[in-house]
Amino acid sequence: MTRPHAFETLAIHAGQPPDPATGAVMTPVYLTSTYAQTAVGTTKGYEYSRTGNPTRKALEDCLAAIEGGSAGLAFASGMAALDAIVHLLNPGDHVLAVSDLYGGTYRLFERVYAQYGLAFGYASASNAQEFIASARPETRLILIESPTNPLLTLADIREIASLAHRLPGRPWVCVDNTFATPYLQQPLALGADITMHSTTKYLGGHSDVVGGAIVVRDAGLADRLRFIQNAVGGVPGPLDSFLVLRGIKTLAVRMDRHATNAREVAEYLAAHSGVSQVFYPGLANHPQIELARRQMRNPGGMVSFILHGGPAAARRFAEATRIFLLGESLGGVESLVEIPAAMTHLSTAGSPLEIDPGLVRLSVGLEAAADLVSDIEQALQAATA
Repeated sequence: MTRPHAFETLAIHAGQPPDPATGAVMTPVYLTSTYAQTAVGTTKGYEYSRTGNPTRKALEDCLAAIEGGSAGLAFASGMAALDAIVHLLNPGDHVLAVSDLYGGTYRLFERVYAQYGLAFGYASASNAQEFIASARPETRLILIESPTNPLLTLADIREIASLAHRLPGRPWVCVDNTFATPYLQQPLALGADITMHSTTKYLGGHSDVVGGAIVVRDAGLADRLRFIQNAVGGVPGPLDSFLVLRGIKTLAVRMDRHATNAREVAEYLAAHSGVSQVFYPGLANHPQIELARRQMRNPGGMVSFILHGGPAAARRFAEATRIFLLGESLGGVESLVEIPAAMTHLSTAGSPLEIDPGLVRLSVGLEAAADLVSDIEQALQAATA
């Protein structure tokens, strides 16, 4: 019996055999919108690139393999992927989401879909039973981020999925796995129905592409999502698909380095007198460290913290870093710093989900850890002077 391939092997080879025409080891970029048919209605597997493209197919097959699903679907952005999932719902349905979530998700729910008869509720998922108690009889989708954005709170995916699937109507459990990636966490194996990503982040990994993805286990659900993918048309181009495929090949080694650097950064921040709180599930005193060890391969590369000086000090810090670039997004090889309340989560301002304006979020990159800590040290001096 052949042993199943390890993650690192799947990331490099799944869905990507050498090109049969030339033997090229890298998947070709099929820059075509249409395909010649051998007879009316008879194709060689492709007819129009919104419906299917060989480069995108390679990416989708690879995504399914590394997430442990039966089908993967690629999209033009993470928001396009989430939009496709919401299209599974009907007017009157309810969505229960974590209360600490990406601002763009909150904007999509409250500013776009609420007007179409969908209802949305938010609750902390740090306690699975309390979270599921917030579901309603009409709840059809449960959306989890774990770790959350930006407080890096974990959800017990296995327990939430088990509880959710006993509810009337058996709502789908969807995990936004962007922060963890399939290398660190496997939501489908823990009982989730759907996992989604912004492939712009760690999967692409080089800040040069925008994309999204969905992976599922159930074939019927995959068919419904493929119909929506084709009908709505929010698909990535072939070059975007190629860039994400290229990034996935090095995902494992990058995520290990991201986590090593992030741990050093988090430990330095936790020991600094100017910092009041650090959010990183790899710290020994983090209340969910045991869940992190049980559910994730390592705690990842994101760190958030609050300075004693409040919002003004946070802004001074973010504008004083030299290696950490001030910018939105995350998951690239370069380190980034941002103030979520004023940037990625501005859409939650004035809502119950509003972010502390003094919170700083770091995407810790692959630079030398000593250089990153030194940069933080000088920025903290500027912030706390």
